Amino acid sequence: MLDSISLLTIPLAVTTSDLGTGLRGEIWDLAIHAGPVVKLVLLLLIGLSICCWGIMFFKFRALRSAIKESENFLTIFWESSRLSQTNKAAETLQQSPLAEIFRSGYIELQNCTRVTKDSPANTGTGTDISDVDISRNHRFGIGTIKRALDQASISEISRLEKNLGFLATTGNTAPFIGLFGTVWGIMDAFRQIGIRGAASLATVAPGISEALIATAFGLLAAIPAVVAYNYFLGKIRILTSEMDNFSSEFLNIVERHFESTERK
Repeated sequence: MLDSISLLTIPLAVTTSDLGTGLRGEIWDLAIHAGPVVKLVLLLLIGLSICCWGIMFFKFRALRSAIKESENFLTIFWESSRLSQTNKAAETLQQSPLAEIFRSGYIELQNCTRVTKDSPANTGTGTDISDVDISRNHRFGIGTIKRALDQASISEISRLEKNLGFLATTGNTAPFIGLFGTVWGIMDAFRQIGIRGAASLATVAPGISEALIATAFGLLAAIPAVVAYNYFLGKIRILTSEMDNFSSEFLNIVERHFESTERK
């Protein structure tokens, strides 16, 4: 009896171990033996998937660098006592959207102010809030600085969102592209049934299987694209919130100093 049990379990173990390999082989066989339209759909979906994975790889690296450099910039900004020093540090943080917003605001601040020639604080190392003589109409300066900050924020958001539309488009359209291949394959399968004049399972199953492979490829292309799009969009929303908060803080610092200088 033990011998009979062992003999029964051996085929079961072999079948279980070979199931994954056999399934993968059958999938590729179905793709290879599919009709020309289904093959074209599969090639299109594979191309979309490859492009999406490339975008995901580069976008992940870009957002990781942007978040890390933004954290470093905020530390430098709040620890530095002079804007000129912060500006020098911001020039080295090319991937940080906060650093780019600061540079835009700092350049506009320089344009709205003039360096006091006889100021003892003016050492020629760069314009700082403590080094400038504020014009009387500081409201105009605040407005221009705010516009510069807003334009920089819009530019940085556009840079961060670059190529995300491709992920969204792939996630929305890939299942329908796969469904189109499936419908076409099923139509072709029924046409073959009509030609052969037989409707047995052996006749229907191969054509239906070849047709359904297109839907499977469409889902394989769409699911990672949708997940990555939502993930990247969440990270960009966090950075956008940080950009808005930093712009408000920078504008408040400049405005408070304008008002204090005007009272003097």
